Amino acid sequence: MRIKPLPPDTLSPEIRHVHDEIASLVGRSQSQVTMLDAQGALLGPFPPMLHYPQFGIPALSFLRAIDMHATLNKRVREVVILTVGAAFGARFELYAHEITAAALGLPDDIIASLAAGGHPYGLNEQETIAHNIADVLVKGHVVPASTYKQAVKLLGLAGVAELFFLVSGYSLIAMILNGFDMPAPDVQ
Repeated sequence: MRIKPLPPDTLSPEIRHVHDEIASLVGRSQSQVTMLDAQGALLGPFPPMLHYPQFGIPALSFLRAIDMHATLNKRVREVVILTVGAAFGARFELYAHEITAAALGLPDDIIASLAAGGHPYGLNEQETIAHNIADVLVKGHVVPASTYKQAVKLLGLAGVAELFFLVSGYSLIAMILNGFDMPAPDVQ
């Protein structure tokens, strides 16, 4: 870990407000995931974002927009996020989204395969196309025309656009996590 979590009582009023908003949001959406340390400081990608708010707050705004306007099925989103997290080896991203995916009912074998960077058997059509597109994009390739056409058929144009932004957003998080070497919490 190259940067330490910031205890809330050490933050300026402006940054404390951002901290508290994030803590409230993740407390509602990912309550089963350890997102705060013993001092109440945010974990994962949030310490770097709070240390460097000139970059972190705009990044958070982008990520929040992706969540606020989400139309893709939550399981499809988790398949995408696990695909991205595995491609970059982002420990915290995988930790948080393995738990979230399980809470949404994705089978353990599928979660394990996605987290290992595999192509799991048993995904539905939407999950499969989303995984295929995420996998192509994180490898730095252009989505093939036939794959794009199938995605539009299954997800619609707006759904495919959301998918592209979702891959981009979680790639951003993975880069922040990996650049600052942010670990997953030690939980049993």
